[in-house]
Amino acid sequence: MVSTYENRIREVYPEFTITHSEMNEIGQNNDVLIVNGSLVFRFPKYIEGIRKLKKETRVLEGVEGNLSLQVPSPLYQSMDSEEVGKVFTGYKMIEGEPLWPAVFKDEEHSQKIASQLVGFLTELHSHSVDEVEIEKKSIHEIRSSIVNLYDRCQEKLFPHMNEKAKVEVRKHFDSFLANEHLLDFQPVLIHGDFGASNILWNPARHEVSGIIDFGETEVGDPAYDFAGLLSSYGETFVRDCLTLYPGGDQIFERMSFYRGTFALQEALHGIEHGDREAFENGIRGYR
Repeated sequence: MVSTYENRIREVYPEFTITHSEMNEIGQNNDVLIVNGSLVFRFPKYIEGIRKLKKETRVLEGVEGNLSLQVPSPLYQSMDSEEVGKVFTGYKMIEGEPLWPAVFKDEEHSQKIASQLVGFLTELHSHSVDEVEIEKKSIHEIRSSIVNLYDRCQEKLFPHMNEKAKVEVRKHFDSFLANEHLLDFQPVLIHGDFGASNILWNPARHEVSGIIDFGETEVGDPAYDFAGLLSSYGETFVRDCLTLYPGGDQIFERMSFYRGTFALQEALHGIEHGDREAFENGIRGYR
């Protein structure tokens, strides 16, 4: 696999010198190749992943220079093909390590992290959608996507769930969809996967060093990004974040709903893409 990807990079960039490379931790949508110890090349594993990578590249080019935290800057691109294994982007590695929850043992760091993350989300959510060449979505379309998620859960996941889990999932979706006032917000540009693995931390400086993986970026509900923080770091930290975010007091219910769909989405990804590990991880709590 490594040699195949190296050959593809050389094919597109004949003058590019690869002294060494290694596969990084395998992502859900992309294979990640670390080249020369300083460059990250991402190769989509599915046709859907190709579409996401192309969208992500447009977004990153559109937001470049307008965010307070470092994000990937696609220096190398192969976007002409629709064939898995040929499409890629490459960018300079952002130094840091994933911001795992253990960092929050220090309350002083927690406050600084909250300020950095909310500042970043405020900038991203207020960025002009017209500048990133991304599909706009209305509240109605966002609601329809939630209904679609619900339908797919019932069709594909319910056969693998126990009866109590089915009742809880139905209640989770039905109560949310019946509450019309919850879906009263302005759709904005969101990261879409704003959790610990995509937030990089510089332990020497005790600060967030960058944000990666914009493959799920879309026009959507700002509460969705806070749901990612809730899933990673818990309610106490996220409530602190919401006090710093404009209109944060109106987000909590929606955020909690989205958080309750994450495992279901992972299980669906597993079924729909033949990823057994993702399916087992997602469905585990519903058997």
